[in-house]
Amino acid sequence: MSSIVSIRLALGEDMAAGSFAGYRIQVSYHRVKMKEVEVSELFNKRPVNPARHIQVHMIRGYEELLREVVKPFDRAGGQRTLIVDGTHGADFDGFVGALAAYLSDRSIKFTIYPTTKYMKSGAQLQQWFAGDISDNRSFGKMTTGSIGDYFEPEARETLRSELRRRSPQEEERRNRWTVILGPGAAWLSGDSDFRLFLDITRENQQILHQKGLQNFGFNDNMDTLEKYKIAFFVEWPILETYRKRVVGKFDFYVDMNAEQTPVAVTADDLSGLIRAVAAGPMRVKPFFAPGVWGGQYLKKLADLPDDWVNCAWSFEPIAPENSILIGCEGGEIEVPFTLVMNVAYRDILGERVSGLFGDYFPIRFDYLDTIGGTNLSVQVHPKQAYIRERFNYILEQQESYYIMEKKQGSKVYLGLTETAAEDSFLPAVEAAQATGTPIEFTDYVQEWDCEKGDLFLIPTGTVHCSGSDNLVLEISATTWWFTFKIYDYVRKGLDGNPRPINIDHAAANIDWYKKRDWVERELIARPVETGRQGESVEYELGSREDLLFYVNRLHLTSVWEDDTRGEVLLLNLVEGQRVRIEPLAVPEAAVEFAYAESYILPAAVGAFRIHNLGDVPAKLIKAGVSPQWNQAVIDG
Repeated sequence: MSSIVSIRLALGEDMAAGSFAGYRIQVSYHRVKMKEVEVSELFNKRPVNPARHIQVHMIRGYEELLREVVKPFDRAGGQRTLIVDGTHGADFDGFVGALAAYLSDRSIKFTIYPTTKYMKSGAQLQQWFAGDISDNRSFGKMTTGSIGDYFEPEARETLRSELRRRSPQEEERRNRWTVILGPGAAWLSGDSDFRLFLDITRENQQILHQKGLQNFGFNDNMDTLEKYKIAFFVEWPILETYRKRVVGKFDFYVDMNAEQTPVAVTADDLSGLIRAVAAGPMRVKPFFAPGVWGGQYLKKLADLPDDWVNCAWSFEPIAPENSILIGCEGGEIEVPFTLVMNVAYRDILGERVSGLFGDYFPIRFDYLDTIGGTNLSVQVHPKQAYIRERFNYILEQQESYYIMEKKQGSKVYLGLTETAAEDSFLPAVEAAQATGTPIEFTDYVQEWDCEKGDLFLIPTGTVHCSGSDNLVLEISATTWWFTFKIYDYVRKGLDGNPRPINIDHAAANIDWYKKRDWVERELIARPVETGRQGESVEYELGSREDLLFYVNRLHLTSVWEDDTRGEVLLLNLVEGQRVRIEPLAVPEAAVEFAYAESYILPAAVGAFRIHNLGDVPAKLIKAGVSPQWNQAVIDG
């Protein structure tokens, strides 16, 4: 069992800035007590998605990769230019060290031109992007900038001039390489003889942030929360858009997530691998993170390290944050899920949904664990007009809470009490924040009993939070960062710093009419039977005109036949032991998964069959984009 550091910070709904060491393993053995039945299962934390009907050789390690790099140069005459582009945080130093040793052993001379030499200074970038970064601790504005904004105005001409000035004499050209190295290399230099793109996931970038990596081009980040904010609002929108535009033009895509063992495929093979996995059921690599209110259920379920104080979250999927592992012919490559969507979004989402969302994956599943923990902050999420105007983000943050597990007496807080008013609630929380004296928040926020299997719908503008002793499966729009904390019990985060609240943003979005009677009528779901096959039954749990997603639950005794009907589906096994999903057109693409695991069924899957493999009845959540939802987030 090998281990790596796994760190998440200030991410998603209500996450506190902080970090913990974690482990990455293939599977973990656990025993989950469900009612009075003790069930043994395998929870797979590193699922590999096989790419079928395609033959791809994955290059593994520096030695084999550099042999491939040198091959075309051995055949060509004249001076060689190698572009080594990629994602900020990839181990460019390790790569160039291996390259230098390899070329030196072959008496090949080379000159390296790092892209950082031609960039604006950290202070200049801070000023250039000041409007996007803002002075708010958590929130900025999604930049409209591009890769060129990181560089000096004359960067390209400066490099060309240096290349002309330092060009070796004719007799030396056959044994000299020019290497343009770093993010933006292809934009900076243009023509080349060979191109590599070195990539890592967002998860690993944030691990490196905690170890000291600054934002791309910056040199004075305050802390990991600021690093995440700048990455979210500036760095990722620019560099991931740049990757989307250029990666298909490269000779090799290189997975650098395991620094000592890069894995490379050609750009064409990468596209083929992605399309192959997008033709069948697929599962992202989940990750887990602690938080100030986190519980103990996920920690036990997923066999997380003993030294974790708790586990607050598991994302599976929040598409921009996750990666996917693709296996082929004994090899394995890790690819950001955003890149998978860039290539195969029509296959995954289907014609109607991709017409609304483009290559943006619109639905997320994630866990909030407060079993043995404490309440989430009292919070609210922004409406579409507000999130567009203030943050330039494409989609409002709609949510729902599905109570997957609970302890006796646990609560959910949703909507406002009948006596709550803006002129009493907001001054009370401001006073608590100023004095450090807690308030009785249930004087203002409506408390509800909850039971296993309950679903609470949370449109934007609805005040809410989970209480302690719940395991909540959030089924929501993908948007996750825009949580406006109204009241947080005057507690500090795991890093010891006060947790900021966002009363101004919250006040602009709270729907004050959403009080007890309205909430009970409109937001507390009541199952409605929609289909029956033998003893198995499907229920609609929740859908609304102001929610882009619907939530159904399948009560499965043996077998159920269904169809994606040309649109993406998400499945999660919320009760039971194990199920198998079998695409009828391609039975060999069948997958099995266990309790609490999630699978994406791309639109291209079509008809499929679900088998209950356990000796007790199973229940699955099925979610998709509501047929009534017609609001596009992309132009045209």
